[in-house]
Amino acid sequence: MTAFDAHDPLGIDDLLSDEDRAVRDTVRSWAADRVLPHVADWYERGELPGIRDLARELGSLGALGMSLTGYGCAGAGAVQYGLACLELEAADSGIRSLVSVQGSLAMYAIHRFGSEEQKQHWLPSMASGEVIGCFGLTEPDHGSDPAGMRTHAERDGSDWVLNGRKMWITNGSVAGVAVVWARTDEGIRGFVVPTDTPGFSAPEIKHKLSLRASVTSELVLDEVRLPADAVLPEARGLRGPLSCLSHARYGIVWGSMGAARACFDAALAYTREREQFGKPLAGFQLTQAKLADMAVELHKGVLLAHHLGRRMDAGRLRPEQISFGKLNNTREAIEICRVARTLLGANGISMEYPVMRHSTNLESVLTYEGTVEMHQLVLGKALTGFDAFRG
Repeated sequence: MTAFDAHDPLGIDDLLSDEDRAVRDTVRSWAADRVLPHVADWYERGELPGIRDLARELGSLGALGMSLTGYGCAGAGAVQYGLACLELEAADSGIRSLVSVQGSLAMYAIHRFGSEEQKQHWLPSMASGEVIGCFGLTEPDHGSDPAGMRTHAERDGSDWVLNGRKMWITNGSVAGVAVVWARTDEGIRGFVVPTDTPGFSAPEIKHKLSLRASVTSELVLDEVRLPADAVLPEARGLRGPLSCLSHARYGIVWGSMGAARACFDAALAYTREREQFGKPLAGFQLTQAKLADMAVELHKGVLLAHHLGRRMDAGRLRPEQISFGKLNNTREAIEICRVARTLLGANGISMEYPVMRHSTNLESVLTYEGTVEMHQLVLGKALTGFDAFRG
């Protein structure tokens, strides 16, 4: 019988194939080399310098559009993509957000709903990280209710003309292409918008207290004229953007556990070394109770993510099940970070440790891609058969 592993108490590694572990270890090594030595400084400064270089490096790892097939994408399994998200967010949520928005939103939208010409034109350069993408759905006045969007597109001859604003857009000001959703006479449609198109601008949002090592922008569309072939031909109505969100939420199910793991590991190491009242903090009953509860929720969350990944690989994962995972894992992750902060005492707020950074990042992860309340209502409707969203 193998020895008990405090970092894998349930033996979850036994569920992974050699290829799964190789993907995980590759991404973990990259994050340890390229992100962890610098991220506290990036976070404190509120910027992500060298994002284009990071994107190209992530592209060379096969991490961009990782679960998509063809067009230079890696064609990896859902569990492998999830493991990559976990390792990236264990470094910082902003890095995982960069990858999620690129692959699970912008690239996924083009791959799933785009024309062959759109796929050939954009996906290879996005998979390599040469072109960064963003996804414009959320608006200043419409977040949880995208059906109320005001951004609109009108036909002018064979062209489309877009007007409106999008808000809280990851990668916006560094993107070379934006997938923008707009209201039309035909219903909600998606558009592939090169960001050098006249009338398009993406002012960066500053003064954030969360996801500081991440580029977040507003998108402004002022008489943006696009050719007829800019529209995503296979996306009509809200089903298009919502299916993209489901794919991105799946990555969050895994990623949030990466942030939680980083905080658990920091708390475990700290309490083993920090002495109070003549012995290490880890020797006190209340400390052990906190660590035990943190470990239980952390590894339950990883098991849940793994289960959903296997269902996705089998083509059997439902949106309600993704909501189940996003709701549980983000809530538990932020609680693990908060408990870790108590174990580190005053040091818990220091940037020498990752705990406060992860905790504040998770305040954003908790609510983007669907708030707690929205996922509760998704599950509530599935459980009861009654739609309470507008009740």
